[in-house]
Amino acid sequence: MGKSTIVHGEFLFAGLNCFEPGQEHAPHAHEGQDKLYLILEGSGMVQIGDRTERLSAGGAAFAPSGIVHSIRNPGPERLVVMAVLGPPPPK
Repeated sequence: MGKSTIVHGEFLFAGLNCFEPGQEHAPHAHEGQDKLYLILEGSGMVQIGDRTERLSAGGAAFAPSGIVHSIRNPGPERLVVMAVLGPPPPK
């Protein structure tokens, strides 16, 4: 999995996450921080709380603060995701 920061401001963070087939970001939650996944390329299985859905390019999913979320690339192509967080993580 590759990560690249696009912007890290005082109130907002945006970064790119690239997943090869079979790679995933394990389930986790952020207290006091919301997250938006925007699928740019490929497709991925996105879990938000108890719901899991396959999203393709142009799809988005919102994980409110404190809700468990994850993303997985079932393949066959690379998955590129923009992750937007507010407030941003510590530098």
